[in-house]
Order: sequence, then structure tokens, then C-alpha cells
Amino acid sequence: MITSAPTTVFSAKPVLTGERAVLRPVAEADAEVMVEILRDPELVYFTGGDPEPFGLEYLRSWYGSRGAQSDRLDLAITDRATGELVGEVVLNDWEAAHQYCTFRILIGPGGRGRGLGTDALRLVVDYGFGTLGLHRIQLEAFTDNARALHLYEKAGFVVEGVRRHIELRDGVWRDGVLMAILADEWRARGGSADVRRGAAS
Repeated sequence: MITSAPTTVFSAKPVLTGERAVLRPVAEADAEVMVEILRDPELVYFTGGDPEPFGLEYLRSWYGSRGAQSDRLDLAITDRATGELVGEVVLNDWEAAHQYCTFRILIGPGGRGRGLGTDALRLVVDYGFGTLGLHRIQLEAFTDNARALHLYEKAGFVVEGVRRHIELRDGVWRDGVLMAILADEWRARGGSADVRRGAAS
């Protein structure tokens, strides 16, 4: 018989502290920075996002409402040394009966190449398995996103397949790579390294 965590598994909104990054609950005020991050052409291309940027008022409403969501976790990625907001990480598409969810991450130009993405990914995976008790965390990335694929493979995600021609961008078809990591694989890698957790303020 399959047992499942309650749908309120994401009700708690933690603060996770790593070596370089601090992940905290997103807030309405983050929209001011995120509206610029989401306009970054590289980010739009590699996330398959809409070339038309989200409006500030929409993002204020969106980020302001994430704390009330019990079926997903939205955390801001900040630089531990400076407090600068550089992006976000999300666990969503929660499948309670099968104890898995989907992971995504986006980092703006100011946060790239500084190890913040690696730290943020490790923090979320450790929290998902070590605290939430997830069985599987999955993701999808475009095959031409070499930086992201390297990051995921380094964190222990395994390629499970390719979805062919999932997006037509500028007249070119792009493929998506399906990847996942299981709780047993995470434990075999040593589980959590050094994740400090604090209550959301």
C-alpha cells in the first residue's frame, strides 16, 4: 500500500542556509528585482519562457501569494555574503500519492558563475529528501542548456529520457531532457552536507 504525505507538505516555508546561498520564502517586494531578472534574454531562452516579460503588478501579486500555497515551495535565492536576490528555486507539481515533485531553478545574470546555483540546488534537494521525505525529485531542461545539465548531473540527477521537438524557437525545434534523483541515490551520495534551517519570518 502506498502511503503519502499530506497535501500540506509544503505549508512550512523554510530559510535554508548554505555556504554561499541563503534560500528564503519569496515575498511581494521581490517583484522589483525579479521583473528585471525575468527579462534576461538568456534566461528566457533556456527556460522556454515568454519573450514578453511579466508585468510588475502581476509579479507583486504572484510572489505575494506564494506563502499561502500548501502544494508548492517557492524560495528566493540570495547571496549569503551580500543579501542580493539573484533568482528563485521551486518545488511544484506535487504528486502526493507517489511522493514526488518537480524542481526548477532560475538565476539572473548577476548570480551566475559564483556557485550560487550549485549551493541552491543542493539545499533544495537536501530539504526535499531529508525534511519533506520525498521519494523522487524530477526536472526537465533543454538539451542545449549545457550549464544547467552539468549542474544537475553534478548534483546526482540521472538522465531518464529525451522529449523530442518540444519547443519551436526562432524556427528551430528543441528537445528536452528528463532527469530525476531518487531518495536512495541521494542517501548513497551522503545526503545532506551542511544545511542550516531557520524558521520563515
